[in-house]
Order: sequence, then C-alpha cells, then structure tokens
Amino acid sequence: MSASQGIPQEAVAAKGLKELAGPLIAIIVGIFMAILDSTAVNVAVPELVKQFNSTLSIVQWTITGYTLAQAAVIPLAGWLSDRFGARKIYILSIIMFTLGSLLCTLATDAPQLIAFRVLQGLGGGMVMPIAMAMIYRLSPRDKVGAIMGIMGMPILLAPAIGPVLSGYLVDYVQWQWIFLINLPVGILAVFMALKFVPVLESKASTSFDFLGVLLGPIAFASISYGISEGGTSWTSTETITGITVGIVALVLFVIVELTRKEQPLLELRVFKSMSFTRGIFTQWTMQFVMFGVIFLVPFYMQRLMGMTAFEAGYWTLPQALAAGFLMPVGGRLYDKIGPRPLVITGLTFVAIGAFLISKVTPQDAASAFLIPRILFGAGMGMSFLSLNTFLMQSAPQNLVSRVTSLTSALQQVVTSLSVAGLTTILVNRTTAHIDAGDAPQAAFPNAFQDVYLILMCIAIVGILLGATLTKIQKDPKPVAKTNDVDDDDAPMIIAEM
Repeated sequence: MSASQGIPQEAVAAKGLKELAGPLIAIIVGIFMAILDSTAVNVAVPELVKQFNSTLSIVQWTITGYTLAQAAVIPLAGWLSDRFGARKIYILSIIMFTLGSLLCTLATDAPQLIAFRVLQGLGGGMVMPIAMAMIYRLSPRDKVGAIMGIMGMPILLAPAIGPVLSGYLVDYVQWQWIFLINLPVGILAVFMALKFVPVLESKASTSFDFLGVLLGPIAFASISYGISEGGTSWTSTETITGITVGIVALVLFVIVELTRKEQPLLELRVFKSMSFTRGIFTQWTMQFVMFGVIFLVPFYMQRLMGMTAFEAGYWTLPQALAAGFLMPVGGRLYDKIGPRPLVITGLTFVAIGAFLISKVTPQDAASAFLIPRILFGAGMGMSFLSLNTFLMQSAPQNLVSRVTSLTSALQQVVTSLSVAGLTTILVNRTTAHIDAGDAPQAAFPNAFQDVYLILMCIAIVGILLGATLTKIQKDPKPVAKTNDVDDDDAPMIIAEM
C-alpha cells in the first residue's frame, strides 16, 4: 500500500499533540510554499508577456506546464515513498521545487521559464500527497480529524495570499522575486523536515508501472498542446498532431491501466461506480470554471482596466474569504443533507458570478468584481469539500485508498486544459469579433465576455450533474473488500481515511 494512499493507522502514530507539533509545522511550511506558488504566477502573467515580448498563448504555458507536471508526478508519489521512504522523497521534492524556483529567476525568455516551471511542478506535485500521508500516519487515532483540519489552513490561506504577494512583488520589486522568495522558505522546509520529521517505515511496493508513467503525461500534455495551438489554427500541423497523439496515447493509457493486474499508476476501475463517475464529472466542471476565473480575471483587470498587479491580486481576497467562511459550513451540512443541495447551490453561485462578470466593462470600477468574486468563493466553499467527501464515500471500498491520487492528478489535468482551452477560445473570439467589424480595442473585451458566458454554461452543466448525486448511506460496518469492482451504487463506508 502506497504512502500517498490510505495508510494503516498503526504504531507510527504520535502519542500526543505536543509530540506532533514539530513534524506538523515542518510539513505545513512545505505545503504552504508549494500551494502559494501555484496561484502566484496568475497575477504575473501580463508582466511576463511584457517582459519576454511574448504572447498570452505562449506565457500561459508557465501555468499549464506546471499543472501538467504535477499531474504526471502525483501518482508516482506513492510508489516512490514505498520504494525509498516518505521522508526522503518529501525532502527531495522540496529540494527540486526550490531548485526549480531558483532557475525560474534566471530565465531570459518564455521557453526557459516554462521549462523551469515544469521542474517546479515535478517537485511541488509530490509535496501534498506525501505530506498528507505522513501526517496521517503520525497522528493520534483520536485526533486525526482535528489535525487534518489544521492541515487545511495552508491549503486555504496560500491561494489567498499568493496573488496579493505576487502582485506586490511584480509592481514594487521585480517579477523574479515571486520565485526567489521560495529559496529561504525551501531551505527552512528542508532543515525542519530533517530535524523534526521522523523516518517512517517503507512499505512493500509493487512493480513500477512504466507504460502508465510514459503514456499518461504524453496524453495529457499533447492534448493540452493541441488545444493551445488551436488558438492559432485548428487545421495547423501542430494542432492536429498534438490532439491526435494525445487521443491515441490516452486510449492506450486507459487500456494499460485497466488491464494491468498489479497496482496501476491510476486506478481507473473506480469509474465502474456510477456514483463516483457522476461525482467526478461534476467536480471537473467546477474545477474548469473556477480555475478559468482565477486565470482570466487578473489578466482582464490589468490589461483592460489598467490595474496594477497588486490591485488585481488583492481583489482575490473577497473570493478567498468567502470560501474560507463557507467551507466548514458546507462540511457540517454534508452529513445532514448530503451533497446534492450543497453542490447545486454552490454551482448556482458560480454560474451567477460568471454571468455578472460577463457584464463588466473596462470602464467599470474594480468594485464591479466584488459580488461576483464573493459568489465564486461562496460556491467553492459550499461544494468543494462536499464533492471530495462524496467521491471518497462513493468509491468501491477496496479501491477507496487510491481515490486521492486519482482525483488529485485528474484535477491538475483539468486545470491545465482550462487554461489552454480558455486561452484558445479567447484568441479565437477576439479574431471573430474583429472579422465582424469590431475595433481591436473593443474586440478583446467582447471576447472576454464571451468566455465568461461559456464558463457560466459549463457551471450550469455542473448544476445538472450535481442534481444526479445522491446521499451515501453509511453502513455501521465496513463493506468487505473484494477483488473486483461492483458496477453499482451500493452504499460504502470509509472507516478512516
């Protein structure tokens, strides 16, 4: 059983919270750094376009490449931890992320920055699953819920602080500092991990899924590349080649993962549970819309409304605060009313927010984004934990330990497709408006508004999918494990995750 999966809660647990304080703080530092950087670059995109004399279609790959690298490496975290030890791989991941950050500061053009961001993503992608698994193994059995709640703090705060800090550094220092600031934090994280995080016993590992590791990244990266190139031409050699190679690799990847007898890279058999499948499709729509907004709104604010990067950054705070306020509320309501009302309500907020943003013009005040951003945050807060909990409970019992790696990896893929796809749509709609007679200064805002309306429609699709979710009735006893996945919606229980 991998270290990034459901770890048996045995003798590795700490005796009390005081004993756990050192490892907990050490691991939170690493998590906070990795998550902070995942949102910091969004605000810096317009400045990077300017500094490198490049285009949005190219610079967006600093985000797409990062998320694809994370998607590729997340499933590997468990196997590497099993093979070499969780503590060792965690420290190496922090070192790789920090080294990637240093190289990013030295980039002289967009392709170099993209390559170094990929290196960052390879390190940062393994930090979260390994960190959560280590804390789970170290936690006292009666304190797991409370400690996991503490671990949620950096996950919540980092996305809120990232754009504000990044905006300040871009405006008042230099763009390189959004990466340079990681160096002392990374060194501190490594030092604390060496000092406080204990060596955990390695687990017996299955053979390495070489074909899965090879085909998965090729599939996801090629499809994202093809979609991105579609912004230039859907009939170009680059677009057709990228999408064709991606689809072929994806089909082969699915076949390999479903037919592999020993532990596959991603456990796709879990999709035989129709409840899980409906849930994850709903989650994908939310992920696509939410990251599309996070990526596009700062660019709109800076390029079309004349705001500074810092101003665009601090306008993300209302969304983060709303999400932080409603996330625990949604968690408490889940056990009482189930996922359907929360997901429908949350995605309704998101759809309304997207519609309101589609009406914002470059001449409007920044306050026009206040209500939409609060709605986005409220929608995420209501539905995020609900969907994740539902996915865990609806997965077949014998595969539930592998759901975290699967959903985390696929979320990164959807994020990369959101950035690449929406950039392509934005470019195509701008061209269409110019061809229709709009002046260039009007075509760009109109294209943005088209994209927000598309995001609203995707959110509505999510609402319809959310309406199919049903409350999982927990049995008083765990369901017996089987070797095969039942193709039904039988109630499942997760005794402990």
